[in-house]
Amino acid sequence: MEKAATAPREIKRKRSRLPGNKMTPLMAIIIVLLFIYFLLVAYPLFWMICNSLKSYKEIYKNIWAMPKSPLWNNYALAWQRGISKYFLNSVLVTGSTIVGAILVSALASYSLARFRFRGNQLIFILCMGGMMLSPQVTLIPLYKIIQALHIHNTYLALIIPYTAYRIPLIVMLIRSHFLSIPKEIEESAILDGCSSFKVFYNIFLPMSKPILLTCTILTAYYAWNEFLYAIIFIDSDKFRTIPAGLMNLRAPDRLGRIAGGHDDFRRTADYPVPADAEAVYPRHDGRLGQGLRERNGGTRQWLEK
Repeated sequence: MEKAATAPREIKRKRSRLPGNKMTPLMAIIIVLLFIYFLLVAYPLFWMICNSLKSYKEIYKNIWAMPKSPLWNNYALAWQRGISKYFLNSVLVTGSTIVGAILVSALASYSLARFRFRGNQLIFILCMGGMMLSPQVTLIPLYKIIQALHIHNTYLALIIPYTAYRIPLIVMLIRSHFLSIPKEIEESAILDGCSSFKVFYNIFLPMSKPILLTCTILTAYYAWNEFLYAIIFIDSDKFRTIPAGLMNLRAPDRLGRIAGGHDDFRRTADYPVPADAEAVYPRHDGRLGQGLRERNGGTRQWLEK
């Protein structure tokens, strides 16, 4: 009886001695480092949001100051200027890229992880070789292929390259996770009459939600922010995504006004325009993107040669 009575006390003492129940110097250092990392990531976002609520006068006067009176209508004006169209294009391109990349990579990963056939390792090595190719290196061949397929100035001109460039990384991640799933689960399902596709759909995919979510985030981050292909493969303003479309928003010309004629942004006597505004914002019908293309010296004509 005495042993039985003292047993819970001993268990409580042992639990109290576990390192996870009290703060250690190492844990304190880790928490401080994580907090510093959070500040480094969060501060640029906070600064960007604050500047988006300022007028041009406030930005040029003191870029680090807080907005005196937040201009929430800046978002409405940007949406009316064309951001809505670019936003929808980005959603369509990013969503299609995610679906295509995850679907193809998951099926390829399942076959490479579970099926044994001649050339299995060779196919995987070739697939991983795609991670060594830089988008800049393949720019000219891709441009020629897109022109030959007659998909220039379409959504497919962005969706297909984005999907192709995401497949190697996603295959590596999903295949590694599939290899960690016990084969006994798969064998039990096959004995119960499941086909290979049912095993993949009903067992592997539900058990792979964390890695699939990770791949979705990585793919969305890449497709949403990609800039090079978006300005080379798309000429029409109808299909531009946000990174390329932002170039075509009206920029201050040499009169200090924002093209488009909104009185809220016209130059006043106390509007401090930088001395090099002419060089930064060339006058090409108020379109910054057009000026960038002219300064680039005809990149597209060079690609076609």
